[in-house]
Amino acid sequence: MKIIKTDGIGNLTELPGSGGWYWCCDYASGDLYEAQELFESGRPVRSNRLLFIHYPDGRIAEPLRAEAGQYFGQPEFFDGALHILMVDFPKSAIRIFRCDADAERASLLVELPLSETRDCCNLMLQKSPLMLIRQGSDDIFQMIWPEKCEFKIGPRETFCSRDGDRLYFTSWTEEREYTDEVVIRSFPSGEVLEVITGALWELPDGQRWILQ
Repeated sequence: MKIIKTDGIGNLTELPGSGGWYWCCDYASGDLYEAQELFESGRPVRSNRLLFIHYPDGRIAEPLRAEAGQYFGQPEFFDGALHILMVDFPKSAIRIFRCDADAERASLLVELPLSETRDCCNLMLQKSPLMLIRQGSDDIFQMIWPEKCEFKIGPRETFCSRDGDRLYFTSWTEEREYTDEVVIRSFPSGEVLEVITGALWELPDGQRWILQ
């Protein structure tokens, strides 16, 4: 049994395809959207911590420490590197960092104005390729970087991934009984190309399986 010192952070989420990296963070000011609400209401934002833990050795890496008013979102693994999402509320900036192979150092990949997104509700990194998306409670899907698009989606749709000009969403219906669906939309229009009954699973090597 290994004891991993995380200062009380107890959650752990795998980064598929990363060769053993997991991530965990605290929620000192809630999720990213709640931290934004705190800042905009004039209340202080307690910055959260983001840790990476490597399996099987249990090595911990913390390539970035947030400063006052900064908050981490969900990281992503792409193209052989860890990527970190950070929002700097005082400077109204969204930053994406790329980490080296051992996750000890991070370099700024891109900085965007916070005004590029409607808000931080479900603002996250996704793939492939690496992209910044936002899917809010208003049922509007936004792709913010590196390309842009915005369109209305169904109230039960959740974005999963992109493959060329095809955007994959999962959804569900209860018309007769509970049924999972895969909704494939065209980029950048959002036009529905196909709806497939079944549950979508994405494998670490990029394969997509639909369980029917």
